[in-house]
Amino acid sequence: MITPSPPSSDADRDHDAELRSAPPPLRFAPVHQWVLHHVTELHALRDGLRQTIDDRARLREDRLLDGVAHAAVLIASELATNALRHGRPPAVVELLQRDASFLLTVADHDPSSRPHIATDRAPGEGGFGLQIARRLSLDVGWYRADPVKILWAEIGA
Repeated sequence: MITPSPPSSDADRDHDAELRSAPPPLRFAPVHQWVLHHVTELHALRDGLRQTIDDRARLREDRLLDGVAHAAVLIASELATNALRHGRPPAVVELLQRDASFLLTVADHDPSSRPHIATDRAPGEGGFGLQIARRLSLDVGWYRADPVKILWAEIGA
């Protein structure tokens, strides 16, 4: 059973917003997994993810999946970068699929930390990866599963 962490302090809420803590939707089948130890591996993740989704779109002859690869690459890049910079490597990125929808999960080995959505930060301060994920996905959330913290985003056509 996953135990939610205590709420953040009022000071944290002034600067960052909470990301919904919930497991991802069910009934997605695994497609591919990448294990990243360093930010230098992000380029290979982006290329591999784009190629995997493009290949699946061709197999399905599904033009609706054309825009999904772009969104998935941006979201995976942001979440994996956060996992490598703010969590404990390795970051494990997994792509799952159900029909024309994909689920991206990104796990890091720091279950004690909690993801926050940047709200009132000035440009250049960074921290907007979760906002990007929220804008480009159908749904996004996170949960803990010992010994990892997992962020997920559902992306659809």
